[in-house]
This record gives sequence, structure tokens and C-alpha cells, in this order.
Amino acid sequence: MTTITYPLSRIEGHARVVIDIHDNEVFRADFQAMEMRGFSHYVRGVPAEQITVIVPRICGVCSTAHQVASVKALEDTFGVTPPPLAQEIREVLLLGQLIQNQATSLFIFTMPDRTNASSLFELSQTESARAREFSLAQMALRIRKIGTDLISLAGGQFIHPIKTVIGGVTSGIPREKADKMIHTIEELLPVAVEMVDIYWDMSMEMGDRIGSWGDDEPAHYLASTGANDYRLNSQRLRVMLPDGTEAPSFDPHDFANYLQISESEYSYAGISSYMGSVVRANSLARINLSESLGTPIADAYRKRFVQTFGKPAHAIMFFDICRGIELVYALEKARQMLECDLEHGETEVGYSPKDGVGYGLVEAPRGPLIHHYEVEDGLIKSADFVIPTVHNMLAIRRALTVVAKRYVSQDGISSELERAVGRVVRAFDPCIACATK
Repeated sequence: MTTITYPLSRIEGHARVVIDIHDNEVFRADFQAMEMRGFSHYVRGVPAEQITVIVPRICGVCSTAHQVASVKALEDTFGVTPPPLAQEIREVLLLGQLIQNQATSLFIFTMPDRTNASSLFELSQTESARAREFSLAQMALRIRKIGTDLISLAGGQFIHPIKTVIGGVTSGIPREKADKMIHTIEELLPVAVEMVDIYWDMSMEMGDRIGSWGDDEPAHYLASTGANDYRLNSQRLRVMLPDGTEAPSFDPHDFANYLQISESEYSYAGISSYMGSVVRANSLARINLSESLGTPIADAYRKRFVQTFGKPAHAIMFFDICRGIELVYALEKARQMLECDLEHGETEVGYSPKDGVGYGLVEAPRGPLIHHYEVEDGLIKSADFVIPTVHNMLAIRRALTVVAKRYVSQDGISSELERAVGRVVRAFDPCIACATK
């Protein structure tokens, strides 16, 4: 038995790919998250109202989604309904996280894969091309900054936002600040479109070069965004079957009846399945489950995607193209929402703490995130976190097996294998910090 281990870079957190080969054939390909953190254990006994400040520390990248999901879980427990204005501001907050994440994943993590480079600054050898790449990097960081600024605007601060509270949000968004952000979005939206066009072309060239778009076997797709209402501050979960038909949607309270979460023998991250079948979450799932995004440029991209690749589209490299569509959508949608009055009106309602059980759902960049708490005597008796990356673990493992079998043969192991396993994992944009919570 020969074992090959590939440490991974350009992902969130620490993980590796381990491939076992026997008699020149792939025996197993595993994706291993190597850290144990235990948030669900050490929050037990914490005063319930304090958990909303603690759980964003699960991940500095995903802290926004964790905070909103946590607040919603306690609102469900306490029987609190936030005002409509608060719901809108939370949506702006989550759009900021989507922009920040998708720009990072597209331009910093995966764009180098399009040319087998190790970083965005090493795509070419000529001096003129390097100057162009430096310009691309600058544009990518400017687009990413819109996301961080939106999070600060709607959430009070970028890392571990503070304005979302039980019962709503602490304040609205002043007109002057909203107008300033609108101006920035209008200035950089054409830049983002240009970057997505470049990325799309580079992806098509990569597909032609390597002769594959990765694992294209059908799967189930999981998202909580609506077919014609792409809200991230979501309420129900939806599943598309491999043939493109949609199963009945379900409430987060019922997730255990549909999603089976199990421990892994080879990783500190759990494994999720839908009725025992491979499921995919994240950008490709959302685009497959959508009929309209509700913004003109993103809808044009979505139409092009469906016409080019079909619906549902299954190949894993399509995740990356879908992130580009979502990046443009989030910029357009944020501009639309900021044009409304988000300053005046009721932003918060009072509440009385209660014991009980509550669920909070949001659509994080990597898929549906569920927080599930049981409160007893005002303290957290149990806390369960259903993490988006966990939904993709079986799909990642299957895709790694496909690529390993492609590059391992009787003639030996192709040098392309190391680059290929990196492309596969980064296509799913996993967040290991969250997955090992």
C-alpha cells in the first residue's frame, strides 16, 4: 500500500488530502480536517444570551453568518419576531459576507488554478503580463473591500459584527453612509464584471487544457435561498434531486428528518448526507435551485450559465463560475437595498428570555448554516452547529476519488495529481475552521 499526502493551501483552515494506492490502483481518497476545537462542548452552561457573542469566534471569516444564525436560534427559543427593517439590515450584512467571501475565493484562492500557478502574482513569466496580474490583484482586493465595508456598515464592525441582537439590530443605516456605499458599488461593479468575465474565460481555457470539469456525476443540491427570492436571511431548506426535480422544502426544526449528520473515521469534520445520498451545498446548489436572481447583470450571467452547461449542472468546477455570478448579484442587490430607507423605523423589539429549543438558519457563502440550541434554567444545555462545509464532505471525497483515478495508472502517478487535488478541494471552498467547530 502506497500513501500519498498533499497538504493544502489557499483554503480556510488546515486540511490535507490522503490517497491510498494498492497495485497501482486508487484504493481510497480522503479529505482530512486535522484540528479538533469543540465549541459545542465548551458552550454548555453558558448563559444563553451570551452565546451570540461567543459563537462568531468559531471562524473569523464566517463570523457574520454564525452571529445571525445564533441570534435567530435564540429568537426562535424566546418567541421573538424582529421588525421588518431589522430583517432587511441583516440581509445587507449577509450580502457583505457573500461579497467578501466570493471575491477571496475567486481571485485569491482559485484564479491561480486556472494557469497552474501557485499564487495570483505568478500567473505569467513576462514583465508585461506580471504588471497585468498585479492590476488584477489590486482590483480583486478593492472588490473584496466592498464586502468588508458592508459588514462594518450593517454590523458595526467587520470581524465579529455586533449590531445584530436578539429582537433585531441596534440601529439603522444612515442615509449619508448608505449613499457613500452606493457610490463605491457603482464605481466598482463594472470592475467586478470585468474580473468575472476574465475568470470565466480562464475557466473555459482550463477546462479545455485539462480535458475535464471534474466530477460530473449527479448529486442532490441543498440550499435555503428561494427560486425567485435569493435571500440569505432564509427560513426554509430546499433540495434538488439529481434529475432536476425539487423535493418538498423543510423547516430547520425538521432538518434531522432529512439530513443525516455522522462522525468521520478519517477527519475531525463531520459528514452530512440527504437521505443517505451525496449532497452538495454552496454556490452551484444555489444557482441550480434558482429561477431568477432579481438583478439584471447577474440574471444575464445565470441565463448564460444554464444555456452553456444545462440545469442542473453537475461538474464541480462550475462552483467557481457560480461564485462569480453570485459576486455580481450581491453587489447589485446591496445597491438596490441601500437605495431604500434603512435608517428610519423600528429596528428592535423587546423580549423575555425563556427555556426551550430553538433553531436559526441562514444561507452562508458555503451553504445552509443551522444553529440548534436547548436552553434550560437560562443556560445553554446543548448546542449543535450544522455547518455548510459538512454537507459537502461526501461530495469532496467522491470528487477526489475521481481525480485520483484519472491521474494514477499502471504507468505511475502523474505530476498533475497534486495540482488536481488542490483544484478539487478549492472548488468546494471549504471552511475547515467551521467544519471542526
